Amino acid sequence: MSVYDFTVKDPQGKDVSLGRYKGKVLLIVNTATKCGFTPQYEGLEKLYHEYESKGLEILDFPCNQFNSQAPGTDEEIGSFCRLTYGTEFPRFAKIDVNGEQADPLYQWLKDQKSGIASKNIKWNFTKFLIDREGNVVSRYAPTTTPESIEKDIVAQL
Repeated sequence: MSVYDFTVKDPQGKDVSLGRYKGKVLLIVNTATKCGFTPQYEGLEKLYHEYESKGLEILDFPCNQFNSQAPGTDEEIGSFCRLTYGTEFPRFAKIDVNGEQADPLYQWLKDQKSGIASKNIKWNFTKFLIDREGNVVSRYAPTTTPESIEKDIVAQL
């Protein structure tokens, strides 16, 4: 099984097969708009702008599980990200990343690379780097900035 076997929802509720990203390097991030780490959107957009033409895709999954820091509708979240940070990378529907309602993609990601002491996602802006074959290469803590993982991304490109 690989990341390409999953189907997720776009902000309008339509199914999107992650198979459409086959052959790309992916950075999958659970995000929030009212979090101390929200400014990481700027670094994510810089990486996307720099490396999208070389095969990088950043997949944004808003999540409201951590102190309700992703309030609003999917449309409101998208507007905030575009207007505040100029984000152009793909954004998907708000999901849960932990618990019984956790999205199957995130269940799989956590099974592939657990965090320190637990598989659960600890906070917003946990990042998973996926290679061109759809395998999880690395998991990064929320405190890890997008800029600090640039070399890891480049190594996969």
